[in-house]
Amino acid sequence: MNLFNLSSYKRLLHLRIRRRSYMSILFLFSLSTSAMYFIYSAPGIANEYLFRVQACGIQIRQNMQSLGAQVLQQVIRGTYSSTNSTDFIYNISVSEQDMPTATYLPLDFTYHTGQPCPEKLPFMRGQIPVNMSEVTMEEVEKALLHEDPRLAPGGRWRPLDCLPRWKVAILIPFRNRHEHLPILLRHLVPMLQRQHLQFAIYVIEQAGDQSFNRGMLFNVGFHEAMQDLAWDCMIFHDVDHIPESNRNYYGCSDMPRHFAVKLDKYLYMLPYKEFFGGVSGLTAKQFRNINGFPNAFWGWGGEDDDLWNRVQFAGYSVSRPRRDEGRYMSIPHHHHGEAQFLGRYALLWHSKERQSLDGLSNLRYSPQVSYKPLYINITVSLSPNMAPVMATL
Repeated sequence: MNLFNLSSYKRLLHLRIRRRSYMSILFLFSLSTSAMYFIYSAPGIANEYLFRVQACGIQIRQNMQSLGAQVLQQVIRGTYSSTNSTDFIYNISVSEQDMPTATYLPLDFTYHTGQPCPEKLPFMRGQIPVNMSEVTMEEVEKALLHEDPRLAPGGRWRPLDCLPRWKVAILIPFRNRHEHLPILLRHLVPMLQRQHLQFAIYVIEQAGDQSFNRGMLFNVGFHEAMQDLAWDCMIFHDVDHIPESNRNYYGCSDMPRHFAVKLDKYLYMLPYKEFFGGVSGLTAKQFRNINGFPNAFWGWGGEDDDLWNRVQFAGYSVSRPRRDEGRYMSIPHHHHGEAQFLGRYALLWHSKERQSLDGLSNLRYSPQVSYKPLYINITVSLSPNMAPVMATL
């Protein structure tokens, strides 16, 4: 073997990888066909199943790329060594390498009360022990208030030893998830405290018998939160997403941010590049600039894809946490009781035309607000006539 024939070995290797990729695609297609039965009988479960199949495909592709790179490296190493009597140092990277992250501050670091809080505090140790066992809200309230009596009604808190970099409103859309909310708060409140953010938690609860409307609930929550305080960062957080790392910093930036990058039910991979669901964050200015979430998505699915489109049309890019900071565990529920919105694709096709017509600008509602020990509850009955679109698309 010599270096002249190296290109032939590369072509052969690529052909083998491509053949195996085709076999993987056929295997995944055979799996996905078994899910077609559920498309009409259980669309929420079917979508989750198809996302998992897609994640399996991504994993197989990445594994094949990694295997191919290793084989190619050995071919090059062997060829070079046989002709030069020395070892060849050659490293192939098949994925983008993360840049080194800034060092987190040591435990003995001191900072002044009049200075902004650092973003990489020593309390942010990384992995959060996740406890999915059911717990009552009263038990969580007792434990968190015992840990820090300064936690005020409405889940309000701010650090005293430095100036918080962000005033963060956590918005949680809610209906019939009473067993999930205390599990989330048990993990979320201590994480935000470790990050030294000023925050309050708003649970926007949908009353009535209309289909669930996640986007409209977020718009209601934004309006109510901004009347409560001039928040500068908004975190849109599903109640069933439990963060696994307190280094997933819940502050905002000059770009909208997608926090829930790696979810366990999708094998800790993005189902698709434009996926923007679960947990996302925008500054108040960014959210106003995109006219908020759409109000027209009734049922499960589509509103987060429309939000992605709105972000792109407004000229923003989406940032995401690196490595394992964006890992979440999902409380299993399969969208029980919520129908999938079958009209979402028609609306997504007209995202750009609808953006200025449907969102924060056309929403009318009448809420009921109450203060709980760990959150502010905003109850609202929703209906399509509360968000009329005046133009015909």
